[in-house]
Amino acid sequence: MVVSSPSPMRTKKTKAVGIPTIDLSTYNRSKLAELIVEACEEYGFFKVVNHGVPKEVIARIEEEGFGFFAKPAAEKQLAGPASPFGYGSKNIGRNGDMGELEYLLLQSNPLFISETSNAVSDDPTKFSCAVNDYIEAVKELACEVLDLVGEGLWISDKSVLSGFIRDVQSDSILRLNHYPPLDKDLSTKLAHPCANNNTRIGFGEHSDPQILTILRTNDVGGLQICLHDGLWVPVPPDSNEFFVMVGDALQALTNGRFESVRHRAMANSVTKPRMSMVYFGAPSLNAWISPLPEMVSPQKPSLYKSFTWGQYKKAAYTTRLGDSRLDNFKIANNPSPCLDNLVGQ
Repeated sequence: MVVSSPSPMRTKKTKAVGIPTIDLSTYNRSKLAELIVEACEEYGFFKVVNHGVPKEVIARIEEEGFGFFAKPAAEKQLAGPASPFGYGSKNIGRNGDMGELEYLLLQSNPLFISETSNAVSDDPTKFSCAVNDYIEAVKELACEVLDLVGEGLWISDKSVLSGFIRDVQSDSILRLNHYPPLDKDLSTKLAHPCANNNTRIGFGEHSDPQILTILRTNDVGGLQICLHDGLWVPVPPDSNEFFVMVGDALQALTNGRFESVRHRAMANSVTKPRMSMVYFGAPSLNAWISPLPEMVSPQKPSLYKSFTWGQYKKAAYTTRLGDSRLDNFKIANNPSPCLDNLVGQ
């Protein structure tokens, strides 16, 4: 069973929409900051090139990921079940959402990775080194983007956003998603002229709850983002570059000036598997999230209650994948009593 997205399956070529591509090596810093803020405002999503993450760091974790997912099911299950960390297949979260994928969800701290690597890899040291090096590289990329956001928004403390992720108690995570290719019978059905090729959902519509997402995929397509007008746009894969997504926490921190991007992954490849490597930059569980002072004014009062990341994460676990979780923390909204109690803890 696959839980399909409730949104219409309308698509449009990415080129026509003009999803931003930002070269981190070309422009002066003030121009970079301006372009990144503009991309976050218009799409909540952009691609970065000349990002500084070494190719060998990417190649090593990709090799480890494909190596793990190529193992027999019984061996992979030794690293699960995901609760929430570890190996999972088809089930997404705790509330009945499902998709055509298998995944490995890891905490970003080296101790957890070291302890987990024994169940994941035949060479735990090699796996740990590859994952730790990748996490460190993409964390630095995320922090650089957030510092540029701080500059572009004229925030007095330019490093306040990246500081959430640099915290030694950061709750950041890494997720490897693997979407197997279609089996022969299903690919034949989808090749039929009357078939709807946009119905096989790998990972259903959602926004990411964290601050910032850094996503990299191999050269197989499937990612789609939803524009503000509800139009779904396919994003061409680019295995050499990274995609950046605004998360719910950044939407709250910017008082709604940025909106977290809703996205999904289709699983229609007939020849090759798709694998995405997704870093979710998050605060520590006890970090307080509320609109930054520079984002609030008499004309733009605070839209959201103050909450800790732990409170938001706990509330997210009670919702379905596609729910708009941040709505429950809006000041103008009337949350359910259980959420009022949660925010008050």
